Amino acid sequence: MHEWALAESVLTAALDAAKTQYLKTITEITVEVGELQQIEKEIFLFALKQLSKSQSPLLKTVKFHFKTQKSTLKCTVCGNEWTYQDMKQNLDEKESEAIHFIPEVVFVHARCPRCKSPDFEIAKGRGVTLRTIKGTR
Repeated sequence: MHEWALAESVLTAALDAAKTQYLKTITEITVEVGELQQIEKEIFLFALKQLSKSQSPLLKTVKFHFKTQKSTLKCTVCGNEWTYQDMKQNLDEKESEAIHFIPEVVFVHARCPRCKSPDFEIAKGRGVTLRTIKGTR
């Protein structure tokens, strides 16, 4: 499951940031998850909690917060913008699962709803971002 790998990356980034800020403990971590990433939040949170217990004493009392960034796709031909939720209605289960594991697969399964071009970009809502870290010095 990629949720565990993502959780490990988030914690590693948080610990690196804590070192540069001279934090003795990390009390809160806010993670923003792009809608296109389609993370199972319960699994991701479980992974964060389990890994934080074993990674560092700095993470002993950490609380996790999540924000979801809605996905926006933009056609590079006609400039039309649409959301992943709009597109998802036309995907079958197999296509949706493929995008879950590799978000770039969206380029295989999607077309601009206006001009039908396959030439578009992900404007927002991809990936996992460490938004804030709070702690004590």
